[in-house]
Amino acid sequence: MRVRFIADFDWSPAERQGRVTVAYKAGMELRVTRVCAAAAIEAGKAEAIVRKKPDERG
Repeated sequence: MRVRFIADFDWSPAERQGRVTVAYKAGMELRVTRVCAAAAIEAGKAEAIVRKKPDERG
């Protein structure tokens, strides 16, 4: 899922049991896992980027 981070967000994947933390900085736009995206959006730190279909691009 593609998101835009609007505030700094630290993500620790559950499957890594806290041994790994990824630091996303405000202003970054990139693809992340759905679980990470959901957590960041729920925390108010990111917003989803919706891709336009090819016929809707200008």
